[in-house]
Order: sequence, then structure tokens, then C-alpha cells
Amino acid sequence: MTVSYTLKVANAKFGGFSKLLFRWKGSIYKLLYREFMVFCLLYSFISVIYRCVLNNEQQEMFERLARHCNKFAKLIPMSFVLGFYVTQAFQRWWGQYTSFPLPDNLMMVVSGNVHGTDERGRLLRRTLMRYANLSSVLILRSISTRVRKRFPTLEDIVEAGFMTEEELKKLNHLYSDFNKYWMPLAWFANLASHARKEGRVKDDIALRLLMDVSAFKHVKIMYMRNKSTIIPSFLPLCQELNNYRSKCSMLFHYDWISIPLVYTQVVTVAVYSFFTFCLIGRQFVKPEKDGEKVLDLYVPIFTLLEFFFYAGWLKVGELIINPFGEDDDDFETNQLIDRNIQVSMLAVDDMHQNLPPLEKDKYWVDKGPSYPSASMKPVFMGSTHDMRILEEDSEESVPTAKTQMLAINVWPTTHKGKKQKSKSFQQLCLCCSAKCKNERSRLEQPSKSSILSAPQQQNMTMCQEKLLGLPETTGPTNQDP
Repeated sequence: MTVSYTLKVANAKFGGFSKLLFRWKGSIYKLLYREFMVFCLLYSFISVIYRCVLNNEQQEMFERLARHCNKFAKLIPMSFVLGFYVTQAFQRWWGQYTSFPLPDNLMMVVSGNVHGTDERGRLLRRTLMRYANLSSVLILRSISTRVRKRFPTLEDIVEAGFMTEEELKKLNHLYSDFNKYWMPLAWFANLASHARKEGRVKDDIALRLLMDVSAFKHVKIMYMRNKSTIIPSFLPLCQELNNYRSKCSMLFHYDWISIPLVYTQVVTVAVYSFFTFCLIGRQFVKPEKDGEKVLDLYVPIFTLLEFFFYAGWLKVGELIINPFGEDDDDFETNQLIDRNIQVSMLAVDDMHQNLPPLEKDKYWVDKGPSYPSASMKPVFMGSTHDMRILEEDSEESVPTAKTQMLAINVWPTTHKGKKQKSKSFQQLCLCCSAKCKNERSRLEQPSKSSILSAPQQQNMTMCQEKLLGLPETTGPTNQDP
């Protein structure tokens, strides 16, 4: 069974992963303890021979050999070789998981488009979904050891209820040198066509939704062109029959085409040869120079840790390269088969047109959900929602008088004379605008309620009228030369 520890790591806390280190099922200790014990026994055996059996001359020769092995063992690129291999194996593992055929979307299309509450309608819907599940059972039986042990023969599939005796005869009658997992899906397509002829499927668009992977795109284009010709209820995006079949095909191809054997061999040889050299090269031998002090720990702690990491890395790749076995973390294929057939029959039979009565919901009057006051949290309104703008920042954002900005006329013009203005007039307006702003800021500094004098008010009125493009009421007019 797949080992799940999601609840244990739901919240990040101090030593959160430490509890996971003491679990046995699905752990690296369970995968690696045999190899680890063999490495420790071989290391101890060579150490005892070096210390107790060899004479001085033989010990000196062994010491030279140990130094030589330790020097050149570091040239093996363990991190690169293992890292790339495990990365490819993980991508392959995830691809196999996403390619597992689930009938959820297909059963929704069957339940919504194959109509009829009588016995014939029930039989059509149940048979269609049984064919879909039969196809997944056939493909999983050919790639998963668990499913193969559950259904050793096709008669066991008949006994389990996924196939009838007549269907088994037709399956055996059709001879093919290749895997015949696709035949129930061909039955699905033919039976859907019969349902269309009987009027159980209302139109051809619904039939295409059942069978064609490109039906949704076709329906969407037609609906965009002419909304009156297509019923909008057939527009939901769904996983049609061909998509379901393609996932079964992908599982078959994943099982057929593996990671190239040469790369697997390279990784295996690199790991085992590296630790074979470590058995000799990591022995605690006498120092090469006389008088040099070296620790003799008897137990190579760091070498054992290195073996645990690198050999464990190789075991991870071995575990995930084929998740359809019987390891602790392999896919629960039998449980998925039982789940798929159960929910399929519930969706197309017991739940078909079996709707609860329509009632006013709780929020018919109350427009928002109610929470206890203790659990209420402020709603996120944007990162700048509560930003406070200081007066200094607002003053800096205002353009100064040195900035040349063209005056824009936002009012509609009434005659052609106002559409064209000379550059001198625009420059005059800009100058007057800057002058008015300076006078206004100078006069407003002592008090905001101070009253401007008549010439100043007249000057400001002229500037505003020139900026807005209105005819002047007082003062001389500027004419183009």
C-alpha cells in the first residue's frame, strides 16, 4: 500500500521531518539494509585481515594499494551520474501517474448525454462504462504484477463482472499479435452509435462528445459562429473516449519503452565500483610518513554515511522506475480498479436524473458566509490598499514649472478658429500657467482664506481660459502675426 505521511507534515515546525525518520514501512532503511549489512561485513573482514593476518611487508603493500584506490576513486562522477538518472526516473514516474486512466469525466458525459430512465437506457449507460473500465483492466493486467496476480486469466475477469462470456468469445475470436486492450473501446464507440440511432443521444454533437477528443473545439467554434445552432449544455470541457484510450496507450508505451539499458548499467557499475574501491581505500592504515599521527577509528563513519546516501539514491531510482510492482510506494492498481468501477456505475445509473429537490439556500437572503468573530481575518484587498501617502511624496509627484507639458483641450470646439493655435500662444499659456501656480502657492502659504486682489484674479482667469481654449472675456486678445 502507498505510504502517505501528508498529515504529519501539514504544518512546518521545529524538527518536523524528524518523526518521519523512525518509520519503517516505505523507508530507505527497508530498501537498503541488506546492501548496508553486506558492505559493513566486507569492510570488517578486510580490516581484520589487514590488522591480524598480514605481516609487515604485506601490510606495507596493502597500504600502498589503499592509498592508490582512495586517490582514484574520487574521479568517478557519482553526483552527476546518479542525479541525472534519478531525475529522469522521477519524470517517468510522474508521467505514468498522470497517464492512469480515470473514468470520471467520461462517466459525466455518458450520464448527461445518454438519456432514458427505463431499463434499456440504464443498460446502455452501464455497458458503456463497463467497456471503458474493462479496457483499463486489460492494460493494467499486462503491466502491473498486482493486477496480474488478481486476474491470472481472462476467465477471472469474467468472474469479476467486467466482461461477459459472449464478450470473452468475441475478444478471443478477434486474433491479433498485439495487446487487445483497445477492443472494448471499439465496442464503446459502436454502442454509442447505436444509442444515437435509437434517440438515446439527442444529436451528433453529443455523440462526438462521447467519442471524439477534438469535439469540444469543434463545438466551441460552431457555437461562436452561430449561437442558435448549438445547445450550450454540450459545451463543458470533458475527457472524451479518445483521451481515455490515449492514456491506456501511454501506460502500454511506458511499460514497453524503458530508460535505455546502457544508462542503467552505467549508473549501477559506477555505484558498485566506487564502493568496491572504498572497501580498500577507506581502511585506516598506517601513515605514509613516519611520525605523522592519524586517527584509527576502526569504524568508518563518514564512509558509511556516503554509502547510505549514494546507494540510497540508486535505490530510489530502482523504486520509481516502475511503479506498477509490489513495493510499498508503488501504485495501488487494484484499489483504483475497484474505485473506478464503483463510481462509474453510481454516476451513470443510481445518480442519473436522481436530483435532490430545489430549495432556497442559506444565502438566499444572507449575502455572505458567517464566521465566528474569533476566526475572522482581514480580507486581502491588494498590497497598496492600506498605503499612506505623505504630503512630501504628494508634492514630489506634482510636475514643476520647468516641465514642458502641452495644453490639451478637453472641451468640444465650436468653430474652426479654435482648432489651430500657434506655438507662441501655447508657450504663452504655459508661461501664464506657471506664473499662476507660483502666485497661488505664494499667496496660499500664509493663509488659505486670503483673498486675491482684482489684478491677480484677472490674471488667473486669463490663464485658465487660455489653457482650456475658451474665448477671453477680458483683456486684449492675442492674434497671430
